[in-house]
Amino acid sequence: MAESLGDLTRTHYCGELRPEHVGETVTLMGWAATRRDLGGVIFIDLRDREGLCQVVARPEVSQVAHDAADDVRTEYVLAVVGEVAKRSEDTVNPNLPTGQVEVEVKEIRVLNEARTPVFPIEDDIDTSEEVRLKYRYLDLRRPKMLENMRLRHKVTMEIRRHMDEQGFLDVETPILAKSTPEGARDYLVPSRVHHGSFYALPQSPQLFKQLLMIAGFDRYYQIPRCFRDEDLRADRQPEFTQVDVEVSFAREETIYDLMEPLFQRLVKLLGVEVPRPFPRMEYSEAMERYGSDKPDLRFEMPITDVSDELATLGLLTFPDLIKEGARARAIVLPASGGVSGMRLRKINEEVWLGRIVPDARGSKRNLFTLKATDEAIANLVKKGASEEVARRMLEKASAGKGDVLLVGVDQPEPVSMAMGILRLAMGRELKLVDEKAYRFLWVTGFPLVEFDKNEKRWVSVHHPFTEPAPEDLPLLDTDPGRARARAYDLVLNGTEVGGGSIRIHDSALQARIFKLLSITDEEARNRFGFFLDALQSGTPPHGGIALGLDRIVSLLAGEDSIRDVIAFPKTASATDLMTEAPSTVSDAQLRDLGVIAVRK
Repeated sequence: MAESLGDLTRTHYCGELRPEHVGETVTLMGWAATRRDLGGVIFIDLRDREGLCQVVARPEVSQVAHDAADDVRTEYVLAVVGEVAKRSEDTVNPNLPTGQVEVEVKEIRVLNEARTPVFPIEDDIDTSEEVRLKYRYLDLRRPKMLENMRLRHKVTMEIRRHMDEQGFLDVETPILAKSTPEGARDYLVPSRVHHGSFYALPQSPQLFKQLLMIAGFDRYYQIPRCFRDEDLRADRQPEFTQVDVEVSFAREETIYDLMEPLFQRLVKLLGVEVPRPFPRMEYSEAMERYGSDKPDLRFEMPITDVSDELATLGLLTFPDLIKEGARARAIVLPASGGVSGMRLRKINEEVWLGRIVPDARGSKRNLFTLKATDEAIANLVKKGASEEVARRMLEKASAGKGDVLLVGVDQPEPVSMAMGILRLAMGRELKLVDEKAYRFLWVTGFPLVEFDKNEKRWVSVHHPFTEPAPEDLPLLDTDPGRARARAYDLVLNGTEVGGGSIRIHDSALQARIFKLLSITDEEARNRFGFFLDALQSGTPPHGGIALGLDRIVSLLAGEDSIRDVIAFPKTASATDLMTEAPSTVSDAQLRDLGVIAVRK
């Protein structure tokens, strides 16, 4: 039966006790992590959010407390009163910050009992994520999860301090807003008062933060919840948190100069120093050299175009493919990796079957491999290849003696992306990635628009309020696909942690972009009328960025999934296993909203 807390007040957290507390009478409160009975002396590891402390119940100190300790089981909630004592030399636990002391119990109150947990409350557990999410309140008791939440708190506080020091105002923007679809699907909320009308949960506060610049707020930030009804993966959730930033009279350099010191502060929480300025790379170079618009720079292995060499090497098939528009892209596996011939054949098979490169099945992207040895070149020559061209190809890719050249052949965009995926897979497999490094990169010069073959129209790569590069404005009428945006992404260790742009502040240019995107005047007025009116009310040049808080914390915590740095996340199917959301609602609720539910 649960006992009352009564007049007890906690004096210390469990994890705070040190040798300097010896002799003090303390009151601790927490959960029984373990209980051990050693010859009549009962040891309990008491746990709270600050750590563990060993408490000892001896009958000669207090028989009542000893009897109470005898009834304690794992995860019981306890209040313990006792005196801090120094452990003997042979019982010191060097793995615990509190390992030099223990508490001699004078009183124990069982504040609540607990049923046996469905999995151990410890870090190294072999428990499925589904079970962990269903019992998330237990999962969050594990030390690692608690540390992740503590890190998230520290990151958030550091962001707030930095933004305040830089003169930003924290302004809340609406959660119930107008649906202005352009990109991911909106989550819609039916209006009870206006049947047939809907609010949309914001995918981002984009238009509101631009309106704040028009209003003269100059520097705005917010850490809002955002919502996107899209397919999920490890770094996505239907609801997520971002750091939203907007600045008036801004150039790209303004944003870089604001964000780089912020990230220096964030990694410093881990004791890591990173230099400024962060390197910068054009989108075209990133795709050419790394096959990705978010390259991981913790290891080398750039991609090299060897199309001319493979076309003239003297082997069948490849020249015809290249004449048809295919390109040959190569990466070099270092000799130190010790990749065997059998492993190379396996890599080829895995790419071809789509295991390493997901979309490779059925493509022409079969790999050509060449080891940089005289024997391998000689064998190639026997098949009709040119030794001179083979050596030139190895030299162009900077392959040293014993290195292995992997060459993919396909149309330019798919082969570039495929070799980028293969580069990452091989970098991890060969342990070339410096796991302790933090490599930041600004990727710039993104395309402004891309052609959507399904919709048969140009669509924005970033969003329709992104300003084109001034020198590319003539391309909007002649070759829109080549026009670059004043957009930028911040990448950390191969993960995009932020993206932004300089915005359109001229209403005539905004109208021109809408026309390019096949958005009629009527559609533009219906969807963005309030914003278009505001643009004509004296809009300053402005720009901003949105940072993914969940992604940032997961990278700093060393977690593979953002679910491990969110207190109550959804699954990959956008469900909450603990609360069983989403769920059906009553017919009466639907009638109030004027909604008819079609249930499958």
